[in-house]
Formats: sequence, structure tokens, C-alpha cells
Amino acid sequence: MVSVRSYLSSNFTKTFLTIFIPFFFIISLVYLVKISILTAKIQMTFPELLQLFGYSIPTIVFHTLPISFIASVATTLQRLSVDNELVALFSLGLPARKLIYPLIFIAVLFAALLLIVSFITMPQTNQMFNAFRDSKKAEMTFNVVPEEFGQKFGHYYIYITDEVNGKFKNTVIYYQDDNHTDQIISADSGEMLNENSIFSLILYNGKGYTLEPEMVRQIIFKKLQTYDAMANRGGQLYGVGDYWKQSMTDKQRKQKMLFYFFISMIPLLSLYMIVAFSIINPRYQKGHNFIVIGSIAAFFYFLASLLDKYGTEWMLVALVVFSFLLGVWLFYRLVNRYF
Repeated sequence: MVSVRSYLSSNFTKTFLTIFIPFFFIISLVYLVKISILTAKIQMTFPELLQLFGYSIPTIVFHTLPISFIASVATTLQRLSVDNELVALFSLGLPARKLIYPLIFIAVLFAALLLIVSFITMPQTNQMFNAFRDSKKAEMTFNVVPEEFGQKFGHYYIYITDEVNGKFKNTVIYYQDDNHTDQIISADSGEMLNENSIFSLILYNGKGYTLEPEMVRQIIFKKLQTYDAMANRGGQLYGVGDYWKQSMTDKQRKQKMLFYFFISMIPLLSLYMIVAFSIINPRYQKGHNFIVIGSIAAFFYFLASLLDKYGTEWMLVALVVFSFLLGVWLFYRLVNRYF
């Protein structure tokens, strides 16, 4: 049995690497293109581009591992069937149900890895990705160009005549509130500050006017500081526990948690179903590898999408039990009764 386990594990590993590595690079290219699109709006250096891509790696792994597992198991078993190697093992008295034991161990390892990636790593890296992206967007937003109209600082429109070493000269700010009251502020000088991704604008030696229908209000100041709260919208990072604790009150995050759990369980839930359609007698049957891989992957991702949109705890339990029992039934009906 040890030699059979090593034999199956060796064949699975070779097949998995030949499938996972190209698949990983293809999905990585898609994410690189998505990140590179941001450079049209955000100025980034090459190391910063790589940093954003690094935050995306756990998500890429999460989406590539389940399909790679399905494809690897199906390809391995169908190849061994076509080469009559599984028929030889069955002829020596090895039952099909024992053949699946080494694959169960591999499926458990894959499921554990996916759970770690989806529930521990991804929440952190996704938050870091969003915080970094928003910080770079904020930096670009506050690169004020002298003598250019229409530039915004939060809800304020800002105009300057000159900039020297980050110091603004002859600054004018216009703002209209929800009551359509106009506010105009002018100052001799000003500057932008960035403290922990919280941007503020400081004005020195100026005047402010509030234009109301029946009066005009005026203030004179030596120093005026205003903040852009929107610049800090991605600044708060939650720990893993606090992040998922929000699923108790956030329905969308709760459904995402159910989706992640079901996807992580795909290696275990799909194993019997894969084996049922992949072990064949090459003398009487033909292997349809791509159909098997595509159908099984589509089936489980369809169930996962239901959880993502309408999921509840009871729905998760029902889909897990249903998909696992369906796979076991297919295995005993199509494989175990003959081998």
C-alpha cells in the first residue's frame, strides 16, 4: 500500500505542477493588467507595482488551487487508466476504494491550505491592497498644479498661482454647501501635509467669506487647517478576528465567508465525483478529460455562487452534504461496483 501511495502521489505532483504553474501565471497576468490600468490614474514606481501585485498573490492562489486540484486528479487518473496501470492494480486485488485513500490525504492538505489563505491571509492582503491604492490616489489628487482651474481638495475647489518647494502662493478656495451657500477663502500662502495617509491643507494669513442671500460674513485668520476625511477611507486595517466578526452584522461579508469556506472545501467535496468519472476501462470507455474537469468545476462554482448571493449557514450545510453524498453515490455506482 505504501508503494501505491507513493506512486499515486508522485504522478499527482507532476501533473499538478504542470497545470498549476501555467494557470497561476495566466491569472497573474490578468491581475498585472488590472493593476497596470491603475497607472493611468495613479503614478507608481515599478517596486510599488510589484508591491501591489504581492498583495494579490493570496487571491490568485485561492482562485487557482481548487481548479488545479480538480484538473490534476482527473488528468492523473485518466492517464493511468488509458495506460492500463490502474487496471493492473485492480487485477492484483487492489479495490478502487483503497485507491482513493492517498488522494483523500492530499485533498485534506489542499483544503487546509485554502482555509488558511481565505480566512487569514486574504483579509489582510486585500485590506493592504485597498489602503495602498487609496493612498496613492489621494497623493495624486493633491498634486495641485499652479494656474489650473477645477482642482479639488475633498469637497473644495482650489486654485494657486505658484508653488515653490511644496509651498503655495496666492491660494484661493471655493466651496458650496448643501444649502447652496457659497464660501470663498483666500490666503497669501499654504501647504499640503500627509500624516498617516490623512491629508490636510494649511493656509496662512488670509480671509474667508460666506455669501448668504441677505448677508456676507467675513473672517480673518493667521492659520487655517482643513482635512480631507475621504483620503483616509482605506486607512484602518482590521485584524483577522475583527474582520470576520463584522459578518455577524454585515450580511454581504457573511455570505462572502460562506463562499470562501465552500470553495476551500472543494478538494474534499469533489474528490469522489472526480474519481467516479476519471477511472475508466480504456477497452470499453473513452476518457473525456476536459468535459469532466469543466463540468465538475462549473458544478461546484455554481453552488458557491449561490452561497455568495443568497447564502445562509443552513444552506452551506445542505450544499456540503448534498455535493459530498452525490460524489460518493456516483463513485459507488460508476466505479466501486466494477473495480
